[in-house]
Amino acid sequence: MKRGLLLIDRGSREREASEELDEICQGIQAKGDYVFTDFCFLEVEPPYIEDGISKCLKQDIDSLTIVPYFLYPGKKVKNAVTDAMKFQKYTKIKFLVTKQMSMHKTLVDIVENRISTTLKENQITFANNEIDVMIIGHGSKDPNAQRSLDYIVNSLTESYRNVSRCWLEIEQPDIFEGIKKCEKDNPRVLIIVFYFLHEGAHVKTDINNDLIPALEKSTIEKAYITKHIGTDQNMIDLILERAKEVEDAD
Repeated sequence: MKRGLLLIDRGSREREASEELDEICQGIQAKGDYVFTDFCFLEVEPPYIEDGISKCLKQDIDSLTIVPYFLYPGKKVKNAVTDAMKFQKYTKIKFLVTKQMSMHKTLVDIVENRISTTLKENQITFANNEIDVMIIGHGSKDPNAQRSLDYIVNSLTESYRNVSRCWLEIEQPDIFEGIKKCEKDNPRVLIIVFYFLHEGAHVKTDINNDLIPALEKSTIEKAYITKHIGTDQNMIDLILERAKEVEDAD
């Protein structure tokens, strides 16, 4: 069985997003048993899904594993899968679709790695039970998105003094409210996790437009920000695990 793998990402105009996806595809190619790997975007920027699928169908493969590369379930994931599966009728290559990247222990491990790395980089030697953590997610109208981020928060609560979450947009609490809540807990150190896959506009600009003034108005003295989570090597393992789930079931 000759397999290919295609990541479908939401899409970003930022060069870093494409570079990170290319890096992830290279990692999958090195670790997985695929003739080729590639990525495409649901929206915003080409290559779009039609471009990605068309490229895949020109390859010498029997099966194509399609990975919705999203942190939350919801409308965007459904749109990505629907758009990709439209092309199944034009080919004998079998399409297999994985779950999105949510509700998995590997994501908890990645967040913990980001926290511990940030503590070391800033020479913070407090025990974990003296550390407060706030996770910033994108925000979605889909209730399953809230459950997905709550899964991360709940998995970390036993390890740290306080763990909370807030949203960049759409949902509440927003970043200002999130910082106000953290301030009431009077943290010795606050680690802020950017729960985003790419170094796109949200990570580079949008979050900081709210976060920096919120921190400046607060009494929190020591707050440190982690790197976003998408470039962690464990993310490659999670993609391969999601792929194997559907491939083994085939």
